[in-house]
Amino acid sequence: MRTAVPNPDPLELLCNRLDITVVPFTDRGSRVLVLRERQEHRLLIHLCERWPKLAQVEGHYRVRPPLVSGLQFLDGGGAPLSWDLITYPHKLEFHTPMGPFEMAFDGPELLVLRPPPGRCGVRFWVRAERAAADRRGGTTRGVRHLAYTTNARICSNEVQPEGPNRWRVELVVEATPQTQITLNITPRLGFDRRIRPYDPVAGSERRWREWFQAVPEVDPRFRPTYDYAWYLLRAGLLNTRYYLTREALIPSKVHYVGLWQWDAFFHALAYRHVDPLLATDQFRVLFDHQRPDGRLPDCVFDEGTVEYLEEPTPGPVTKPPVAGWALWKVYETIQDADFVAELYEPLSRWQRWWTEQCDTDGDGLPEYHHPFSSGLDDSPLWDLGMPVVSPDLPTYLCLQAEALGRMARLLGEEKEAERWEAEADELVHRMVERLYDPETGLFWAYRITERGSERVPVLTPLSLLPLWTGRLVEEAVERLVGYLLDPQHFWTRYPVPSVARSDPRYRPDRMWRGPTWINLNYMLIEGLLRCGRYTVARELCERTLELVALHSDIKEYYHPETGAVPAGAAPGFGWSAALYADLAIRRSRGEI
Repeated sequence: MRTAVPNPDPLELLCNRLDITVVPFTDRGSRVLVLRERQEHRLLIHLCERWPKLAQVEGHYRVRPPLVSGLQFLDGGGAPLSWDLITYPHKLEFHTPMGPFEMAFDGPELLVLRPPPGRCGVRFWVRAERAAADRRGGTTRGVRHLAYTTNARICSNEVQPEGPNRWRVELVVEATPQTQITLNITPRLGFDRRIRPYDPVAGSERRWREWFQAVPEVDPRFRPTYDYAWYLLRAGLLNTRYYLTREALIPSKVHYVGLWQWDAFFHALAYRHVDPLLATDQFRVLFDHQRPDGRLPDCVFDEGTVEYLEEPTPGPVTKPPVAGWALWKVYETIQDADFVAELYEPLSRWQRWWTEQCDTDGDGLPEYHHPFSSGLDDSPLWDLGMPVVSPDLPTYLCLQAEALGRMARLLGEEKEAERWEAEADELVHRMVERLYDPETGLFWAYRITERGSERVPVLTPLSLLPLWTGRLVEEAVERLVGYLLDPQHFWTRYPVPSVARSDPRYRPDRMWRGPTWINLNYMLIEGLLRCGRYTVARELCERTLELVALHSDIKEYYHPETGAVPAGAAPGFGWSAALYADLAIRRSRGEI
């Protein structure tokens, strides 16, 4: 076991870690994203919102134009200033020939700019239907509204139309050390145009320091990636709005705008170490939208939920049942029996939906009926069509039944606990009987057809995942671990590829068709620990932590042989950050 030492200053440790050409400067709860424009010395402001009604007009949220573009800092004559940027979690510092401009958040909808003393200003373009200047700045109205306000003496203030729904704003002021220029970006009719009597940059710093002070100490070798993970875990939070009923972390504010179900449960594993309410709300926000039949939605976002998709095949969609396993891990840390009592019945209905509504052939093993319900959206496992019974699904359901048994016993329901434990045993029995091939020593997925079923001849880590049940005979465990440790199959430089290297469908740069994913590694580490394979679990944990630390940002997935980041991998990715943080804590404590 390594001895943890006191944390160095995380704000200084993370100086310039944030690259705002890729990962936005944002804040807890905020939908405002500040990014560097490709053209030098200019900024963009995007909004982390789906706005489905705008999709036909402005396109998908990933390609939608920014609300604010071309934001520049000006000298007293209105000429653009060049700058060198220094980034921190709590502020951006733009060092110009006039001195530093500082930018910070003072709440989810308010950006504050603190200019250097002297005559200076800002210029930007905003998409709006109408706009007007006033004695304190000005306002624009459109799909989203913007107000700019200052407490300085205004030297010039111009708002000019430049094409349909596009306005140029230019403000020059006589700045003092107390000057603030604020941008309030909101969907609300009313603006926040107050100038606070305190230093907003210092306020932002205080809030970030309070966050990092709650973070457990870890072995110094895991920093600063560990601190950067906790940056993402705070900056990626969205506050409540409409269907998003609780404060929740979304996978990536620039790439995945919404709360996907199993992502949320993985996120909770990190939050259990710092904030019990944040950890438990990652469950509540999904169970708030549970259907009467027990099914949970695939995704929740501000304006709705995702419960049915037409592509790649029409049908209801959800995500794998990892809620019970994750909920019990959270309980073991926070020891909140009332939380268990709150979700025990909804979780029971979620288990029943899978076991009673998804077993087409009545063999006691539910199937996936939509590729996205597996979480491995475009895995070659689904290429031949649906439904498919895959070894991961009964594994998850076994773990969930096991967790429900523990919850029932905690709540004094002994008979229910016995029924859940029997269900966990029966799921493993049926999985071994139906999906395990003694000849190859692997669990295989099967596609259900009109003529019966046929094996899906694709080798993925899901064939190994039944290790996680801890209920396999030793011979099966040995053979599965042997496949994991074989470099021809899964033991690459940065394991574990999402399709085996030996499989002809292996594509190490294509999402679920080959790259290494941190959540799959995490589940396999859990399985190895449960089977008593501590040395292998520790080695996989070390390689996983090393892989994430190769890059300044934390990504969605990685090349399993080189550790490079494939072009399609999302930046600032939530569950990679959450599981890195959790693994670093547990490794530092000697739990792995």
